[in-house]
Parts: sequence; structure tokens; C-alpha cells
Amino acid sequence: MSNDTNTTMTEALRLTRAGRLGEATALLRQGCAGAKSAPPATSTTGERDDHGRLALPHGVRSHDAARRASSPHAAPSDGVLRRVETLLAPPPGIDLSALPDGGRRLRSATATAPGDTPDGEIRHLHHTEAAGTRHYDLYLPTGYTGQRVPLVVMLHGGSQDAADFAAGTRMNQLAERHTLLVAYPEQSRSANQGAYWNWFSTSHQHTGVGEPAIIAGITHQIMHDQAVDHTRVYIAGLSAGGAMAAVMAATYPDLYAAVGVHSGIAYRAAHDVGSAFAAMRTGGTPAPTTTMPLIVIHGDRDRTVAAINADKLIASRRAAGDFTSHHGPLTVTDDSGRSYTRTVHNNHTGTAVAESFIVHGGDHAWYGGSPLGSYTDVQGPDASAEMIRFFLDHHTASGPASR
Repeated sequence: MSNDTNTTMTEALRLTRAGRLGEATALLRQGCAGAKSAPPATSTTGERDDHGRLALPHGVRSHDAARRASSPHAAPSDGVLRRVETLLAPPPGIDLSALPDGGRRLRSATATAPGDTPDGEIRHLHHTEAAGTRHYDLYLPTGYTGQRVPLVVMLHGGSQDAADFAAGTRMNQLAERHTLLVAYPEQSRSANQGAYWNWFSTSHQHTGVGEPAIIAGITHQIMHDQAVDHTRVYIAGLSAGGAMAAVMAATYPDLYAAVGVHSGIAYRAAHDVGSAFAAMRTGGTPAPTTTMPLIVIHGDRDRTVAAINADKLIASRRAAGDFTSHHGPLTVTDDSGRSYTRTVHNNHTGTAVAESFIVHGGDHAWYGGSPLGSYTDVQGPDASAEMIRFFLDHHTASGPASR
């Protein structure tokens, strides 16, 4: 990128973070004027499966992904561009995709602008294990004053980052409401060029090694540094992050009290690149998992990860035992007109230990999310609220042993 464009973007980001969106817009209009003659960005309409695919492994890109990456003006998804255009209202004819990173950094900054997010503290941290180092964001709500509170670990989907996922899921708003901490581990581009968690690799499917060890290490670090209720630690994720959340539930069952998988895949349904793409279509043949309470949310029109994966997740959990009855399936239509089918599986005490929400007509997106984040659907059900409700009904007996 040119130095002039870089300077323009830096200043626009500063103004946006300060809440001075009018000045940021004016600056972008000036900066974009010189970009009008840039080659048009490659359209991503109809290619969302390619861009938002659950697992583009390290060193492997599809033909379309490689084609887009070869352009100096490669654009993000059309949905991201619409969000940026709506937020900053650029004048007609301005192509934001010609900006560095297709305007993605501006969207992320706007998503964390004053007035949009709660007033808690966001800390940008990192953690190192023998398996590697990962950065993560930690949200501390305003009601947190040193008392022991729950912790939710959120694993983003492919091509996302911590800020994007926090904005899209609105989980920090729920952290304010319920007074809990939220951590957002961030995948390294050096570990996977598309920022996908390597859920499909046998090197990352076992306790004490690979990415599970790093994510568990981040969790332990927060539990050490903050006043966390060790019996109320939870993990959830979207897409590749959902698949990795399922890995964490299987490999660290004593660390987390419940798991949420949104549009993801069951534990060890794949063991390499080829089987990963197959599992996305068929659900694969998952390995046995644990009796950890599980909530699954999935769209029945998901074109990236087929809805059969939700069935495989529930079946794998049922095979672990601790079921005596179930309620549903019950189809509900919310205020927006969106319908979904909910099924609840109970244990011998009548406690719900597995729930599934199958969203009718839903594609590959976080439901009830904010348009400021990528891969979100503003219509219900409210996935974040449902997960927190489910999580807070569960706790472990005494929490994990100290490291």
C-alpha cells in the first residue's frame, strides 16, 4: 500500500475510535478519490462458501481464494463491504475495496467505537506455551470488581479476528448484563493463513499438544490472573472455532463446565485436509466425546457446513451417556418471523445437558448477531443469549486442578 493511503487509514482509524465519524468520513472521501481509477475488486457474490469455508488449511487455498489473493485490491465478502459503506456512508462511486484490507480495519475500529460497545475494559494480551504463542483479547465488565465471576472463552471462525468476533456476537454486552469475563483467543496467520483453527489435524486433537494446549493455557492464565469462578468456565465457537470448541470439550473435560458449538463439526470427524472437506458435507464419523453439557446452533440452509453436523454433534454427545429424556423437537417462530426447531435432552435430574437449535432457512452465520461483525445474521434466535443462558445453568464440581 502507498504511504499516503496508509497515513489516511491510520488517521481515519484514530478519528473513528474517538467517535468522530463525520471527520473520518470526510477524510476517507478525500483518500478514496484517488482510488476511483483502481481496478475493480473481484466480486465475491455467490462465492461465500469459498471465502467463508470452515477449513482452508495452512498452505492450501482454493482456486477462487488464490485468484482473489493475487489481486492487490482483493476484496473481502460483499457483506463486509456493505457494512463499511453503511457505517461510514461514503459517497456514490467510491470503491472501499480499493482501500487496504478492503476496509476491514476500519470496520473493526468502528465496531469498537465509543457508544457501540459496553464501557468495560478490553485488554490485548498474549500467552505462550511449548506449542506456540497466541494473542487474545480479554473483556472485563464494569461490574467486575475482584469478585469471582464466570469466564467464557470464544473461538472465532475462519478469516475473523478477536475484535470482529466480539463485535459480531455482542458477547461483551452480555458480559455486562451477567458480570462475566470473555476471552477471545486469536489464531495466528503463521499457523493457518486463513486464520482457521486447525481442528481437522491430528496434531491438534489431543490433550497437552498443539492448539488445544495453547487455548487451555490461555484459559488457565486468565484463571490465574483474574478472579474467576473455576467451576464456571465455558467455551464456545463459530465454524472452525466451533469445531475447535468441540475439540476442547473432548480434550479438557475438567477445565470447562459446558461447550457451545455454532455451525461447527464434532470432535475428530476429520483427521486431515481431505476428510475435513468431506466432514463439512457429511458430518464424518466423530470419535466419542465426554458428558460435558453441549448446546448446538446451526442453520438448515448452511452452504458451508452442512446441518447434518449438528445431528452428529448431538449423537456423539448422546453416545457419551447421561441421558434419560428429551423435550421436543419444538418449532418456534420469533418476533422477526424466523422459525427454528429446538430440542432439549435431559439427564436423570431433569437438567438439560444437550440442546440443539436448528434455524430454518439459516445460512453460515452467528444468529442474532450484529451487522458490525462478519458472518452474522441479525435475525434470531439470539445465539449469544441462548449460550449464556445454557452455560450459567451448569458448573463443575470443584473446577480443574491447578497447573
